[in-house]
Amino acid sequence: MTVATRRGRSPEGRAEVRRDLVAAAVELFRERGYEDTTVDDIAAAAGVGRRTFFRYFRSKEDAVSPDHETALARVAEIFETAHPTEPATSLALRAGETVFDIYADDPKLSVERYRLTHDVPVLRDRESASVDHYRRMFTRYLRLRFDGDPDGDLRAAVIGAAVVAAHNLALRAWLADGAPEDGMEASLHRFRQVAEMLPGEPSNGLHEVTQRLEQAVVRLERTTPPAE
Repeated sequence: MTVATRRGRSPEGRAEVRRDLVAAAVELFRERGYEDTTVDDIAAAAGVGRRTFFRYFRSKEDAVSPDHETALARVAEIFETAHPTEPATSLALRAGETVFDIYADDPKLSVERYRLTHDVPVLRDRESASVDHYRRMFTRYLRLRFDGDPDGDLRAAVIGAAVVAAHNLALRAWLADGAPEDGMEASLHRFRQVAEMLPGEPSNGLHEVTQRLEQAVVRLERTTPPAE
């Protein structure tokens, strides 16, 4: 049994092997170029065998892609465990914020990935496909939240697309700036600003306006002294 095999037998050991493979892939892609780097090169640099590499990744581009499967699972959990009365916009923002975590866990690596994604067309196309996965997931869950609303499909599509677009804009600005430690909160704030641009809940129509007017009239009647 090799050292790599032993350290891959526990959750901590597997996480270590995964990190080593990612670090090796990033370094080799930078030094040799994406096209001139093979899976065998990455495995050897990480001190593991080819078979071990494929236990963690399906391809060499997977080795430098963020763990989107984990992030999508977190998004799904947020939607599936949310209280039925939580406003859809608030829920979508809360789910979107969890995705920042996979980048904030290792800012330096995230910046390297970001740069590679811009330099390598294959990685850029892969990232675009991942963005579409998020958009479709958000839209699907939001559609369930708007079940029964005649404009539910449209609301879900608009909010889903807007939240994902705002997330990408805020995140990429942080990464382009080198992922400064004190910049994440500003990035999150920028992301949350999308709430001001989104359509309201299904109840935010004429019915709600009428209710507010009626409530204002009642308050006015209570505070106005009777005429003499």
